[in-house]
Formats: sequence, structure tokens, C-alpha cells
Amino acid sequence: VQLQASGGGLVQAGGSLRLSCEASSPTYTNYLMAWFRQTPGKEREFVASVSPFGAGKFYADSIKDRFTISRDNAKNTAYLQMNSLRPEDTGVYYCAVGRVRNRTPPNFGMDYWGKGTQVTVSS
Repeated sequence: VQLQASGGGLVQAGGSLRLSCEASSPTYTNYLMAWFRQTPGKEREFVASVSPFGAGKFYADSIKDRFTISRDNAKNTAYLQMNSLRPEDTGVYYCAVGRVRNRTPPNFGMDYWGKGTQVTVSS
């Protein structure tokens, strides 16, 4: 499975962005999908995940109620809607898929990773 993340950019604090992650294979629907982010000098951290058919969603406390993860399996694509963005949300955002997610960085048990997309939130 190859993953292509897109949708990053520069936005002012309080603004919104929607990230997309397109998978190259329909087998993507067998995996849970997650977003992670990393800023320079810090470890990669979990942001949000969604189960294979979208029923189970989990969020990091730092972004809960501001970000929404979703997926459209017909398009082999997952999304991360980010609202009320803050400067501390700045980082490179990565999408990944896997059978099971764990808490161990840097790979958190995920099987496939896309190249990141930069999100920059200015104050």
C-alpha cells in the first residue's frame, strides 16, 4: 500500500485545513488508518485514527473537538479536517495504515507510511 498525503499549507491561527491521504490499493480498506505529526526536535506523536469501516475513531487529547478524522473507502482516501488551528499544531503530518496501532514511537505499530505534508499555523 502506498499512501499520498496532501492538503497541508500555511494558515493563520483559528483557520482550517483539510488533509487527504489517498491509498494506492483497495486493500487499504482492511486497515485502520491514522494521522501522526512531528515537529523539529520532538518525537512523532499520534493525532487521530479511524477503524477500517469508520466506526471507531480515536483522537489525541490535544486536538479533540477541533480535528475530525474520516474515510471514504470507495475513494481509498482518508481525511483529517482541522479546525481552530493553533500555532502548536504546526508540523509535518503523516498518514499511516496498519492492522493494530500501539503507543510506541516512532512507528506506533503501523505498517505503511506516506510522505508527510507540512502544516504551518501562524500566530
